Amino acid sequence: MKIHVELTANFERNLDAIDDFWRECGAPHAYDELLAELLRTVIPNLERHPRFGRDFLARACGSMQARAGVTRLRTRLRRIDPAAEIREYLSGDYLMLYALTGATISLLAIRHHRQLSFSLS
Repeated sequence: MKIHVELTANFERNLDAIDDFWRECGAPHAYDELLAELLRTVIPNLERHPRFGRDFLARACGSMQARAGVTRLRTRLRRIDPAAEIREYLSGDYLMLYALTGATISLLAIRHHRQLSFSLS
């Protein structure tokens, strides 16, 4: 089965924020390196091995707020596709979240380890 990888609007906003982050740090080349890594390594890896990343929803939640958020996310995901998964992929200093639904991988979010948290809205 051929896997199709797509970028969500949120992922693109995250990329813009990372670009701004690196420009503010005086290292705009780091953003170019990230884009090259996505195209050269991350996307081809996901196309070949769609379950490469760790199951995000299997992680233990440390707070009631996190548990409630995961429950809401599971509910939304089941409405889209009962077999859908959310997985996390670590590449260098970046953590990405992606959804696997059938033959489609949707890149949901990306953060540099120095950024604080994910937003999936």
